[in-house]
Amino acid sequence: MAPKTFSTLEKTILKAKGMTDAEIARLQKVGVRSRGDFATVGDAKTLTEIAGLKVPVARAVMAWATGSTAPATGAPSVVVESADVVYCIHCQKRQPKDYKVGDLCPACGKQAEPVLSCYWCGQSGPGKFCRACAAEFVPTGELELALLLKRDGVAKDEIAVKLRGMSAKDKETLWGRVRSKR
Repeated sequence: MAPKTFSTLEKTILKAKGMTDAEIARLQKVGVRSRGDFATVGDAKTLTEIAGLKVPVARAVMAWATGSTAPATGAPSVVVESADVVYCIHCQKRQPKDYKVGDLCPACGKQAEPVLSCYWCGQSGPGKFCRACAAEFVPTGELELALLLKRDGVAKDEIAVKLRGMSAKDKETLWGRVRSKR
């Protein structure tokens, strides 16, 4: 049985990643003869040690061979953060440890996590959904429109979706109805 070698497609991909024919032959000589063999190699550092590849080429080859999306530094891409970490909804910057709901973001100056009122149950709080009834919050400027839709019998889960999908003309029509009820 003939020894397994890289397919034509695999060789083309390896060349596209920066390898030469001589480097591909060196890989086969040390026992790396298919994409699956790279799993045994494990990482770009080991690949540079056994095949003499340049570090950027070895990283590119290993990323392709293992399907990895880890950063080019070779560090793992998993980040574990505590549950109390808050990011600004405007600039996505991490808020300081002493952050309280309603504080302004030190990076952009806007309210990092605005406190919104729920059109369904009347509670208020931060986030995208009401913590009391799980209704999706609507922008403060559209709260009265959401209340009108609730009175019209629109389902709780459909109100925010309906408001997002409305044109300015449709919203103006609803505002007319709100004004007439005052």
